[in-house]
Amino acid sequence: MVVDVRTRPYSKYTPYFSKKPLEEGLKEYHLKYVYLGDKMGGKPDDPRFYHEGELLYHLLEDDDKYQEGLEELLKLAGDNLVVIMCSEEDPFHCHRHHLISQSLLKHGFSITHIRGNGDLEKVRSDYQARLF
Repeated sequence: MVVDVRTRPYSKYTPYFSKKPLEEGLKEYHLKYVYLGDKMGGKPDDPRFYHEGELLYHLLEDDDKYQEGLEELLKLAGDNLVVIMCSEEDPFHCHRHHLISQSLLKHGFSITHIRGNGDLEKVRSDYQARLF
């Protein structure tokens, strides 16, 4: 299953990664597509989640809408092998790592980022990383 967490699930550079073509293309491989970017997207329109243009992940994580999306994701992950996708290749520049992965780690999940070159990177929580 692919869970799309892009706030805006469209691409003018790679249109086949836009929501509808991606959903249709994944069917060919018997993969389900689920969109949660409206609840878990990393570019919310609400200015209360930003300070001087920077997204404040802790505020977004506490938001009811994000928590609703997280509950949906947890339920999906309980029954499926889930890949979370966004637009940013580098997870360390993306809310997948700084927000969603951290939320999932708190629930006991193991997280591995798949990089553009196919390398796999195991994730530790930001909190754990600061301890060492």
